Amino acid sequence: MKRPNIILIMTDQQRADTIGAMGAPWMQTPHLDRLAKEGAAFSECFVTSPVCVGARASLFTGKYPHGCQVFSNFQPWQPTWVSSLAEQGYHCVNIGKMHINPYDAPGGFHQRLIMENKDRPLFLEERDRAIYDEWDKALRARKLTKPSRYNRHAADPDGYKRALGAFAWDLDADMHPDNFIGDTACWWLGDRKNQDPLFLQIGFPGPHPPYDPTPDALAAYADVDIPVPTVGEAELRAQPLAQRVLRDNMIEFNFDSIAWRRDIDKADLLRLRRHYAANVSMIDQQVGRILAALDARGYLDNALVIFTSDHADALGEHGHIQKWTMYDSVVRVPLIFWSKNLPVERGTRDDLVQLFDIAPTILEAAGLAVPSDFEARTLWPALSRQPGYQPRDAVYAELARDHIQTGSEFILMRRDRRWKIVLYLDDAAGELYDLQADPGEINNLWPVEALQAVRDDLSDACLRWLARGSLFANRRGSRAPQQAMRV
Repeated sequence: MKRPNIILIMTDQQRADTIGAMGAPWMQTPHLDRLAKEGAAFSECFVTSPVCVGARASLFTGKYPHGCQVFSNFQPWQPTWVSSLAEQGYHCVNIGKMHINPYDAPGGFHQRLIMENKDRPLFLEERDRAIYDEWDKALRARKLTKPSRYNRHAADPDGYKRALGAFAWDLDADMHPDNFIGDTACWWLGDRKNQDPLFLQIGFPGPHPPYDPTPDALAAYADVDIPVPTVGEAELRAQPLAQRVLRDNMIEFNFDSIAWRRDIDKADLLRLRRHYAANVSMIDQQVGRILAALDARGYLDNALVIFTSDHADALGEHGHIQKWTMYDSVVRVPLIFWSKNLPVERGTRDDLVQLFDIAPTILEAAGLAVPSDFEARTLWPALSRQPGYQPRDAVYAELARDHIQTGSEFILMRRDRRWKIVLYLDDAAGELYDLQADPGEINNLWPVEALQAVRDDLSDACLRWLARGSLFANRRGSRAPQQAMRV
């Protein structure tokens, strides 16, 4: 069969509970709903790292962070298997965010139209890797000033502190970063000759903060009741030291235009979540436009479309904002596969899968064998509902110290159907949750003496997993041992 076009659409920092058809009735996401209903939706997909670069490097190398040695947002890395697709004859294009380091590295793509974080100063934090991306150039051509933590704060310091990173977009609507990515993708598709097979990676910068929907998108959520968490003092006191340090850092510094606070009430969180939901709905509209443009050019007749995100956002749960923790609200993301002609059986799966499992799934769709040093697992047996398929019994995530998560040198999470354990390299205390009794991860059971045996068994499982990972990391990636699945 002719090799399929592969369309990988990724958002940045999108929660799993943000798609109507996947259990979020307050969300307005008709195009993502259609993909989920007509395709295969995974409700239990977990990232390998709760930060952008760690998760993305893992996805594009097929290895956990300890395998590809990328743990934080400032570490250099480039994709590996994109080059394999190019060698196979794919025309490889990235439009939007990839978060390669350095930002403008080719990454194996034939063409990149780059756009990175929304609130990304070209000085201070960025230093040597700073570039002017396509969005910067477009704003400059319009003589528009890009909103950032600096000009927003200067204009209205008190309002900035109250906003919690949620601002209505006040420039031209087509210059909103997510609209800009959608427009750019549609323009590129309409302006080029068909180049089959195509690997197109589209990276939306939203709903990563600042939470900045256009006024019309925000108005659609004006009266929508979105669930908001209740965070008690007992829960906060039971959290490890590293989490308290993280929360202090988020309050002291205004990362991504968020001036976090301790005195946040439910009205604050509802306002914040309405902005966030409106950002997701804006992306949904652009996904619909991109799919229509692909269909008009005939790309979808033989294609695999994948929609996902690199990690999620706490949005106030457990007293936190953004990422850098191991709660499900941060490490669980949406994952959808859709195809007209490939063996993707409709329906929702609750198998435990990991974000980087996308990698071998794409390679096999392209007729390539999976490198033997991949720790990721193909999802084709789940997608086609093959008899005897054995899903993962546990998922893992890793995180190292960076300029924001300064409280621990290394954090490791293991999660199975019932238990979640989080280990901190430099802290005797950790986290332990019984997910059957406490799916919201409110009650940290680490100090419970009666559960010491459970804690020890799960800690031992983490050590054995790291040991196996070290063996994988020493392999050289020969593609011969595994036979590619023809789909």
